[in-house]
Amino acid sequence: MTAPLNRQFLLAQRPVGLPSRETFSYVENSVGEPGAGQILVKNAYLSLDPAMRGWMNDAKSYIPPVGIGEVMRALGVGEVIASQHPDFAVGDHVNGALGVQDYFLGEPKGFYKVDPKRAPLPLYLSALGMTGMTAYFALLDVGAPKAGETVVISGAAGAVGSVAGQIAKLKGCRVVGIAGGADKCKFLIDELGFDGAIDYKNEEVIAGLKRECPKGVDVYFDNVGGDILDAVLTRLAFKARVIICGAISQYNNKENVKGPANYLNLLVNSARMEGMVVMTYAPRFAEAAAEMGGWLASGKLKSKEDIVSGLQTFPETLLKLFSGENFGKLVLKVD
Repeated sequence: MTAPLNRQFLLAQRPVGLPSRETFSYVENSVGEPGAGQILVKNAYLSLDPAMRGWMNDAKSYIPPVGIGEVMRALGVGEVIASQHPDFAVGDHVNGALGVQDYFLGEPKGFYKVDPKRAPLPLYLSALGMTGMTAYFALLDVGAPKAGETVVISGAAGAVGSVAGQIAKLKGCRVVGIAGGADKCKFLIDELGFDGAIDYKNEEVIAGLKRECPKGVDVYFDNVGGDILDAVLTRLAFKARVIICGAISQYNNKENVKGPANYLNLLVNSARMEGMVVMTYAPRFAEAAAEMGGWLASGKLKSKEDIVSGLQTFPETLLKLFSGENFGKLVLKVD
């Protein structure tokens, strides 16, 4: 039998500003057989995340950068079709760093099994995957919201923000989302149960914060950085907590990242700002997954996936993250 072809996107150059199709090399290679300790996975869905932009930079971070000529890193879910590893059998479905390709061949470092009978596979990349883990631990451990407090979330209609806001509601908080466009703001209130929304594309964020948060902001969950972070810093309540989960507005800057000009509001309000990297909480993922799974099963938590078909569309689909075009968790279906 002829070995199947593996379509792959390799990192060809380190982008300055937005990545493009020229950032990657598209190649096709024959798929090999797993050696000792390896598995072969047929990829089904890939997670497209803002963090991928940072992985393209040759800079010190919480994870090594993708090397030039290497398969572009991406988390995904797929089915094991051949195995020489004692912990993974043919027919198992797994979640791991599969890469932007049709097939993964290698050691399953950090991989874990998922059950497509319990939940659709894309859900393991959203609420039951790293997205959900990020929202859960960033909000509850770093933000530590208390019932009755006001929680503001930027990028609120995105993958992490939409889940974090719902968790804050489940914990008895007043939740205000910042999102771009009337449709997204309507979704936050009508579908996810947020108490208020600020449309940054059509109103001044500071004016919206004064309207929606008259007593100030107790917890700010930041996914965007830049001007919106600065605006929220002006409205902090005493002992507020600011969670730095992401800064998507800054990832494609051709110049230096814009830092917060209003950081002295942390001082005058005895507030704190703390960054969060989800892999710090890896030993506790099962704990979060159990609670999140219960919320999903009972209908208390909703997960929205924006699924785009076609591996070949990867470079253009990735850009949806940076234009704000995606609505929910952006997932690439490998077909």
